[in-house]
Amino acid sequence: MSRLPFFVYGTLLRGEGNHDAFLRGRTLSETPAILTGAVLYEGPGYPYAVEAPEDSGAVVHGELVTADPAAYPQLLAALDELEEYAPGDPANLYERVARDVTRATDGARVRAWVYVAAPTVAAELRASGQLIKGGNWRPR
Repeated sequence: MSRLPFFVYGTLLRGEGNHDAFLRGRTLSETPAILTGAVLYEGPGYPYAVEAPEDSGAVVHGELVTADPAAYPQLLAALDELEEYAPGDPANLYERVARDVTRATDGARVRAWVYVAAPTVAAELRASGQLIKGGNWRPR
């Protein structure tokens, strides 16, 4: 399995509720970044990124988190548990997928793990969810 960085866009952002509990002391860097080809929906206290066509112009704002290599296995397991993700589980709320994100500091494209809404959750959100305009969870 690749030790990719993580793209976070909700409660794991600096200053948000889960940042200190999960990321503090486990990262080498946290840099502003953008995920293209996704939109953001409100969830019950946290957002969901939902994949959209790459050419849709949709973006999600967040941060690219590079984990400390010594903490990577524990961090990956903790984030999978937080996001209620288990490989192949049909009850997943999120799926962990590898996607390219753009680092805001230099425009570099970086492959990263992103937790996106699982297919059934995404379908429900598209049908009746509350879209977060502009793809930025912070100024809500």
